[in-house]
Amino acid sequence: MSGTRADEAAAAAGLAARRAGVTLSELHGLEEMREACRVLDRVWRPVPGNPLITPELLRVFAHSGSYAAGVHRDGRMIGFCLGFLATAGLHSHIAGVDDTARGRNVGFAVKLHQRAWALARGITAITWTFDPLISRNAYFNLSKLGAAPSEYLADFYGAMQDEVNAGTETDRLMVHWELEGAHAMAAAAGAPHRVAVDDARGHTVVGLDAKPDGGPAAGRLDGDTVLVRIPAEIEALRRTDPPLAREWRYALREVLGGLMAQGHTVTGFTRDGWYVIDRSQEKQG
Repeated sequence: MSGTRADEAAAAAGLAARRAGVTLSELHGLEEMREACRVLDRVWRPVPGNPLITPELLRVFAHSGSYAAGVHRDGRMIGFCLGFLATAGLHSHIAGVDDTARGRNVGFAVKLHQRAWALARGITAITWTFDPLISRNAYFNLSKLGAAPSEYLADFYGAMQDEVNAGTETDRLMVHWELEGAHAMAAAAGAPHRVAVDDARGHTVVGLDAKPDGGPAAGRLDGDTVLVRIPAEIEALRRTDPPLAREWRYALREVLGGLMAQGHTVTGFTRDGWYVIDRSQEKQG
């Protein structure tokens, strides 16, 4: 690993943290791990007796060389991220910040800190999963960070007993972040990955869209480029109309999951809520 590249990553991470008004640091002590678990509980609100992870296990991860970092503001831990060593490099398993920190670029600061941590140790790739129906997360991961989807995982975790995931099947999109790739380097410099949809030759089709009543409408899959829409606020829809939210889950699984299973490449996600799939490229993974 080039010292210059690692130093650049550390500088970008430091700048992102300052702009977000937070500090990030590795955690080691058992009491720190207990506080990290309390942060995660505030974010996910699991049912009593079913913790997302235990302080003891977090301490083992940290002690064995994995990534366990706390996010602090004004002396208080407001976020936490865990990543463990994996075949691909580092797998970022869970990250969360308090609701008070939403919309302040804290998540961006966390990912750049994780990137700098990995590069300093010669790790050049990070993977993680996210719910492909949550539009803001899709935009953050694919555009703001420039990570690349590699696999659609249907009901990956099974039924989960927390307020965020309860009542919905846990489909996930696995993404692969090449830390020295052009998209990651541009992201660290503050330049999101923008995907352009060129329909000059009429080879772009809509594979999934929304009906006037808000339900999913399957379309065509035979274009060079396929656009796949998701709802702007699926979390609100899960509260107000769970059956309709499930319709979107199954429709996205069939269309996006099906295209990825056939080897087609998701090249990005637009600001207005469309996955862009290039059927002329093979999936990277």
